[in-house]
Amino acid sequence: MKLIYEKSSPGRPGVQMSSISISPTEEIPEKYLRSQPAELPEVSEAEVVRHFTALSRLNFSVDTHFYPLGSCTMKYNPKGCEAAANLPELTGVHPLWPQLRGGGLLTQGSLAILYNTERLLSEMTGFDEFTLQPMAGAHGELTGVMMMAAYHKDCGNEKDHIIIPDSAHGTNPASAQIGGYKVVTVSSDENGTMDFDLFMEVLSKKTAGVMLTSPNTLGVFNPRIKEICDAVHEVGGLMYYDGANFNAIMGRYKPGDMGFDICHLNLHKSFATPHGGGGPGAGPVGVVEKLRPYLPISRVAKTKDGTYTLNYDEPQSIGYIAPFYGNFGIIARAYAYILSLGRNGMLGTSNRAVLNANYLQEKLRPLFGEEYKGRCMHEFVYSGKCFTQFGVHTLDIAKGMIDRGIHPPTVYFPLNVPEAIMIEPTESEDRDTLDNFVAVMEELVELAKTEPEKLREAPVTTPVGRLDEVKAARDMRLSYT
Repeated sequence: MKLIYEKSSPGRPGVQMSSISISPTEEIPEKYLRSQPAELPEVSEAEVVRHFTALSRLNFSVDTHFYPLGSCTMKYNPKGCEAAANLPELTGVHPLWPQLRGGGLLTQGSLAILYNTERLLSEMTGFDEFTLQPMAGAHGELTGVMMMAAYHKDCGNEKDHIIIPDSAHGTNPASAQIGGYKVVTVSSDENGTMDFDLFMEVLSKKTAGVMLTSPNTLGVFNPRIKEICDAVHEVGGLMYYDGANFNAIMGRYKPGDMGFDICHLNLHKSFATPHGGGGPGAGPVGVVEKLRPYLPISRVAKTKDGTYTLNYDEPQSIGYIAPFYGNFGIIARAYAYILSLGRNGMLGTSNRAVLNANYLQEKLRPLFGEEYKGRCMHEFVYSGKCFTQFGVHTLDIAKGMIDRGIHPPTVYFPLNVPEAIMIEPTESEDRDTLDNFVAVMEELVELAKTEPEKLREAPVTTPVGRLDEVKAARDMRLSYT
């Protein structure tokens, strides 16, 4: 496919306008004029539309393909939620508008959405208060760690490290270190959960907290969470809940009720808002009562007369962690999603996500070497190491899926599983889609055994084939010539 510049023809107009001449009321000052042409492609309007429409057809998305991307919950985005977030009453509001002006209510509707979303998330998770400001999951993690540090400082606690399982998302140790803590990693046991005995060996009075994903990135629920929480609290530490996998437990149980003190939720995962391409995201953070004073400012408050205002009078707050009030459009989408489903709908979402994952896990069990036995929650991880004897790696299988119209799942993560392939079907997909995925996987496994060279060449149906990733990293060409 040609670049838009390759379709350019000198002198070709983009749009043919009327010949009527309109004189500007004021000449543009010379200093604002270009000294040379902008060197934009000279193509017709129709060709521009066709070019970018054709490019959009090359994309993989949840609207066009099955997208079983483990750990990222690429569920379908309801168009009704998109429409709600795009209401002009929401998109036309500027965050710098005053809350009240001459008795007129200018931003009350937007503030009400923020306030009500916080209340809903608190109800769903069992935490006392939320902030919606963090603009991604990792940003929420850092916010949580900063509040953890502020709390320990005010209490005079001498803490220097955070305990994190080896199956954790990579942002966990990054957030802990940026927050000023050392990271102590604990290996997984034969069941895929954090080894409890090893955990107890490293737990000490110096432990600031534990960051735990539940279910974890292997799709396994840790049955000893209550024991872990009690042990951490016994030494004066705090429990952090990584809510990236909240889609598996919505309506089933509340992290706050199990003993967690802080959590972040990925609205762009669990609540059907757009995800991918680097954003946008939203990572609200919830806390128990004793951590409420440390939440970022400003806080949305409801006054006695029923109106909403912004409260900046929080002397123990960690301060600003985002401009304004977070990614408002993402929050509005999530708010519409929660209201449209209600309590029973959220539980149904979780039930179907777990059912779909277990269905695929059982169907694919004969094809892969099993790292961890037992059932999964919303996702599962298999290893492709059994195919290395044929010269085929997990990456080759993932590339083969592209030729068959399926976006590859997450590969080579978590790091404690060799040749890992992490699959999450979400609740959005029906059985026909899942069965087609199984058939594709069976075909790819057979190719790995009989014609491995075909997989090593994949993908062959895309505009760009298999790249030399080493050369691409060491010999980067960042301009078109």
